[in-house]
Amino acid sequence: MIPSGSIGRNMVSIMNEALELDVGHKVLEVGAGSGWHACTVAEIVAPSDVPRDRWGHVYSIEIIPELAEFAKRNVKRAGYEDRVTILCMDGSEGYPDKAPYDRILVTAAAPRIPEPLKKQLKPGGIMVIPVGSVGFYQTLIRLRRMDNRYFEEDLGGVAFVPLRGKYGHRPY
Repeated sequence: MIPSGSIGRNMVSIMNEALELDVGHKVLEVGAGSGWHACTVAEIVAPSDVPRDRWGHVYSIEIIPELAEFAKRNVKRAGYEDRVTILCMDGSEGYPDKAPYDRILVTAAAPRIPEPLKKQLKPGGIMVIPVGSVGFYQTLIRLRRMDNRYFEEDLGGVAFVPLRGKYGHRPY
């Protein structure tokens, strides 16, 4: 379930740190993949040594049905199924049913920050998202929402698979 190589593990650490996660946060992850990143987030927002009434939750969306099922199995096998929910749908549109979110994590490169995700972020919330063209270079952006204003911070160059869906790269 752990991504191969240290690059994947390092990027997970970088993204988690950039999110400034804390116990009790409700987090939306777009791009569940194997489910591993969602479990690392759950360990921070809902650690097992904290009473359940203080737990946060991770809602992780995967657009590819086979990957969503793979992630569900891995999350269950790792013992996080009570703290992580895997959904199969278009993550570029977010998950308004449980919005607003304290944090939003996007693990695929978008051509621009999707408006639905911005709207689902709580005031005071943080989103981390790679933005750029399809290929080998995008920019990791940390977006902070203050009331109805958004502030972007460039965290450096990255390379991610393209975001699929309505607000992702075409043609998907």
